[in-house]
Formats: sequence, structure tokens, C-alpha cells
Amino acid sequence: MAKSNSTRAMGRSDVAASAIGLGTWAMGGWMWGGTDEAKSVAAIRASIDKGITLIDTAPAYGLGKAEEIVGQAIAGRRDEVVIATKCGLVWHTDKGNHFFDELGQRVHRHLGRESIRHELEQSLRRLRTDFIDLYITHWQDPTTPIAETMATLLDLKKEGKIRAIGVSNVSAEELKAYVAEGQVDAIQERYSMIDREIESSLLPICRQHDIASLSYSSLALGLLSGKIGPNRVFEGDDLRKGNPRFAPDNLKRVAAFMAEIDPVAVAHQASLAQLVIAWTIAQPGITYALCGARDSDQAVDNAGAAGIVLSSEEVKRIDRAIAQHLAPVAAAA
Repeated sequence: MAKSNSTRAMGRSDVAASAIGLGTWAMGGWMWGGTDEAKSVAAIRASIDKGITLIDTAPAYGLGKAEEIVGQAIAGRRDEVVIATKCGLVWHTDKGNHFFDELGQRVHRHLGRESIRHELEQSLRRLRTDFIDLYITHWQDPTTPIAETMATLLDLKKEGKIRAIGVSNVSAEELKAYVAEGQVDAIQERYSMIDREIESSLLPICRQHDIASLSYSSLALGLLSGKIGPNRVFEGDDLRKGNPRFAPDNLKRVAAFMAEIDPVAVAHQASLAQLVIAWTIAQPGITYALCGARDSDQAVDNAGAAGIVLSSEEVKRIDRAIAQHLAPVAAAA
């Protein structure tokens, strides 16, 4: 796979996108203390202006809210972006397994044929487009055979409604089952300096089958942004409230880590968040790093990481700091 910091190939598909992508989970508002639509639209447009072509979203982000915001932001600029969205978390049917409640709706994990087609049409409407560049199974549905799910996605690809097929939140066994049914172009999984499990579980399979990888929570919900101090308090429905990773003691350890790597950031005239993103896209097997932004300043800062090329010695220095300061702390369930 291409490893430039500008544009990278998406597996064996004909899709290529910027190594840094914009994640829009927080723009949906739910579990993030609400959303500011105007700031969100501005953040998306600022990202595109700075060379970000990969925009990642999902119906479950605010029950369609994030997709609607993306659709508004890219109006007139569809040809400048690669849209990744998802299927499999539904509230229009009670088929599949109940997963969680969101904004008064019961959300189920369901990846049946009819449901996927229904979801796609709704996403196309909200995004104001007639095709999706990368269509991803959001969470896996044990009530539907993978063969049925994959056959549906392959049909949609043949019909030109999607250009590439992705899967997310899969086990190694599930990924192998998808691959056995047809071409998987990308996986999207949690990956950061403190979430590296896929290095041994999924990335070897990706290398074997030329599958691209998109890391989500690349800044670990902001923990690794360099902007959250030990005294930060999270309120309301913010999902970081009560998360042990955001407890004061761990925030102190993260602050010590940031102080350790700050000289590398200074040498590159970069922010700490940019340095963390640059480290992420430098990791073997990581094709794209998805980074959230809720306003233009955050978006511009994230995009700036594309211009940072770390030397092998700098990567080793950062790795030593990770080992010294970032002790494993389980995220809240």
C-alpha cells in the first residue's frame, strides 16, 4: 500500500484518500454534549480546504444528524471528498440484537439484506449524493450470516451505489469470513498509542489480503490531543465522564508523556496533537488516521499533521515515552 502522507490507496479498490481523515462522531452530538451545526459545517469545509479528502460518518452519529451536517457541508464539493459511512446500527426495525438506546430510540445491530438497502437509501438522501465511496458494516450482527451481508454489499458495488467495502469492529475470525465471501477493501478499528491490539490480530490479515486500515479514536477521544489537563471535568452526557482513562491520575500520566515528547513537536513546529497523528500514520499497516474536530481550528490543526515526516529515531523516542508513561488503562465499557 502507498504510505505517503498525502494520498493513499484504499486496498484493491479504485478509491484513494488523504492519509488523515475527518471523523464526525462528535458532530452528531449524542454522548458529546450536543452539537453546534454551524461550527461543524465550518470544520468540514476547513478540512477540505486544507487537503483532507476522507470524511467519515455514520447514521448512528446523532440518528442521522452527522450525515445531514456532512451533506450540507459538501454541497457543491462532492467531487473533492471521499465519503465513508456505515450500516448495521438501525432504529427502523427491531430485527437483530438490541445494542443501546439513543435519543429515545432502541438501536439494533442488524445487517440483513433489506435493512442494508434501506439504510443506504437513507444515507444517500442525508448526504445529498448518489453513491458512497466506502460503505462499512458498523458493528457486527450475529443474527445474520456474513455471507448474506457481504453478498448485499457486493451487489451494491456492482450497481455503482458504493465504490468500496469496509468492515468495522470485527474479530479476526469475522474478518476472515468476510474475505472468504469477496473483496474487503478496508477495516475501520479503534487504534491509537494506547489501543494497539489490532497490530497482532487484524493487521496481519490485512497485509495478506491487501486491505486498507482506518484507525478511529486516533487521539483516544481527545486524551492524546495535548489539550486535556489533569483538572478537566466532564459533564452531562459526555461519554468521557466516568471513563477511567480520564481520571485525574491517568491524566497526570498523559501530561508527563506529553512533556516527554514536546521537544519533538517543537522541532517540527507542530502541536502535540499533530505529532500524535503523525506517529499514527507512520505505523506499519495503518493506512488512514481518523481524527475528530468540532470547529475549524481543530480541523486545521489535524490537517497540518500530514506535513510532518518523523525520522526513525523520532519514532523510537516517542515509542520509549509511550512505554514509560502510557500504562494500559481499560476504556469504560
